[in-house]
Amino acid sequence: MKRKQPTTLRTQFETDVEKGLSASPKYLSSKYIYDKKGDKLFQQIMNLPEYYLTNCEFNILEKHQDLITQYFKADTGFDFIELGAGDGKKTKILLRNLVQQKLNFKYLPIDISQHILDDLEYSLKTEIPDLEIETLQGTYFKVLENLKSYVTRKKVIIVLGSNIGNLEHQRAVEFLKNIQLAMNPRDMLFMGFDQKKDPQTILDAYNDPQGITAAFNKNLLARINTELGGNFDLDNFKHWETYNPQTGTAKSFLVSTKEQRVFIEAFSKEFNFKPWETIHCEISQKYDNEVVEWLAGEAGLKIKEFFTDDNKYYRNYIFVKK
Repeated sequence: MKRKQPTTLRTQFETDVEKGLSASPKYLSSKYIYDKKGDKLFQQIMNLPEYYLTNCEFNILEKHQDLITQYFKADTGFDFIELGAGDGKKTKILLRNLVQQKLNFKYLPIDISQHILDDLEYSLKTEIPDLEIETLQGTYFKVLENLKSYVTRKKVIIVLGSNIGNLEHQRAVEFLKNIQLAMNPRDMLFMGFDQKKDPQTILDAYNDPQGITAAFNKNLLARINTELGGNFDLDNFKHWETYNPQTGTAKSFLVSTKEQRVFIEAFSKEFNFKPWETIHCEISQKYDNEVVEWLAGEAGLKIKEFFTDDNKYYRNYIFVKK
């Protein structure tokens, strides 16, 4: 199979795929789902009625926007820094409110994709022409490290979409710690955390009957075929979701429905699959207030305030340095 021109993540992608498929049990990192096709599939997931997270966060931002932005403002102005801005649909609720209040701030969205940043900047200049924006391309923590020098005024760092839920607790602490290290005493972190709730509601969110989530996770295998010369037969794998209400951990697996062998040209290696053998491909952690408080404390942060949606499914927290 002829491979397409490798992406900028090609070298790390190849390394991580070989490591994950050689492990026991097998795993693949969910970050590699998000190519152009994966991005489109995730947009479809966010519009599913079962995927409550998007509407919950919209509800919080629309309902509490005035109070939230009151926490952000500062006499000398502030820098409004977003990690992983995407299309900015939810963030625009806050940005419009801040501009309407004529507050002194600059919006600095951070993303690894310059294409995403260019699209976001174009849409914002059309929809909110009075907004001051400076896009920052790169990995979150590399850019945040550079932003440590921003000490002349307050920084408000935001992370929407419960992205922290893709990390196990220890890695979540490291993620928060990296943000905390870029913060000064007057700075704030505004971040979304999906809450524990009826286990069936959670399972339905990640196992839609339309099969879009299944196609989303199988996109990992499609990328390996396209970019690394793999010969995965996607029809030989079944998407399976689990949720442990005790730990609050939802996990997504791709399950081999038969004995099969998969060859990957990039590293000239064959991988054997037994019937019903799994590839762990995604985690989505759910939280309660005690766990969030513990995570924050381990990272040198403390909760200043939180906001919840009408169903109490989701919370956005404001953190400050201890």
